Amino acid sequence: MSFDILVPSLPESVSDATLVAWHKQPGDWVEAGDNLADLETDKVILEVPAPSSGVVTEIIRPAGETVVGGELLARLDLQKQNPASATTEPAEKSSTTTHTEEPPLSPSVRKLVAENEIDPSGISGSGKHGRILKTDVLDYLNEQQAAQEDPAATSEASHNPLSATAVASLRPEQRVPMTRMRAKIAERLLQAQQNAAMLTTFNEVDLSAVIELRNQYKERFENKHNVKLGFMSFFVKASIEALKRFPAINASIDGNDIIYHGYYDIGIAVTTPRGLIVPILRDADQLDFAGIEKGIHDFGSKARNGSISVEDLSGGTFTITNGGIFGSMLSTPILNPPQCAILGMHAIKDRPVVEDGQIVIRPIMYLALSYDHRLVDGKEAVQFLGIVKECLESPAHLLLNI
Repeated sequence: MSFDILVPSLPESVSDATLVAWHKQPGDWVEAGDNLADLETDKVILEVPAPSSGVVTEIIRPAGETVVGGELLARLDLQKQNPASATTEPAEKSSTTTHTEEPPLSPSVRKLVAENEIDPSGISGSGKHGRILKTDVLDYLNEQQAAQEDPAATSEASHNPLSATAVASLRPEQRVPMTRMRAKIAERLLQAQQNAAMLTTFNEVDLSAVIELRNQYKERFENKHNVKLGFMSFFVKASIEALKRFPAINASIDGNDIIYHGYYDIGIAVTTPRGLIVPILRDADQLDFAGIEKGIHDFGSKARNGSISVEDLSGGTFTITNGGIFGSMLSTPILNPPQCAILGMHAIKDRPVVEDGQIVIRPIMYLALSYDHRLVDGKEAVQFLGIVKECLESPAHLLLNI
């Protein structure tokens, strides 16, 4: 019995998708639920699962093409048992070697590998199921160039399959197309700068009390809740307290209307191999510290294994981004439209401060609030950061709700 494999229904905000790669080829046996192909949208990677066990008989749309919901991708001959299992099993038992099929390469990776005459088997893939990403190839090229420039590595580099042009040139160039996600990120960031009167204000916060509280209770917290106590939950709680006092910062602009949100859906910026995504903690004001940390941990796990859904990324009334995990001292975060504000966290550094006329060393973080000046006045932005600072320097405000 033949079965048509169709493009699954795409999210409401997504009109089409790119067929990134096929994991099965005509003649391959598949089990029910096996991933047949990957579809890349502006936001997420969607899998095309096999509806039942059977044999792939025909692939209609090759990798690299753009497809829409409901379009025919392939055909599957539904069968309950692998017809080749009886004949292949003895051969497998008698064989002294095994072969593991490598994950297929995306069109952009194949092009990059071909241009530089690279053997992909020598590249470690960081993508899902060990797939080689463009960043993996570029990192490989950079490593080989560095080895070529190091005299001690000359002998090793001479046996590398990298082309002479890529290795010998001191000014290499790589032209690769943007992924759909990177193109969407570029579009949204440009939109934010063009369509908003964006301004940034700064403050600094002494995190001594937060660090002391965290060090005192982090082991008991983890033992009870099975999740680590990080810094982000403190910042989420402090931001919500400040948002309650300044509703405009939790609002958005729709044409000539202002939409004041009576809920607090906080976006947490997460870096993935494909780019920056912002999953949403729904009704974050209803979550305790453990609930916030578990939500952030789940987002990180989904980002690593590529299972973030469009629903995870939709909506949001305010965003927090932490450049400090990369060592950033200070930055001006860009708005996440249609939100009108975003809080930037940065690296915690020991710095000299004056207390009671004495110079002391304290763990200081610089905070940055970027906001849409069409809706938020400078006074509100400054006071907002003041509330965040107050809550973090005296965490009792958060714990006692005062």
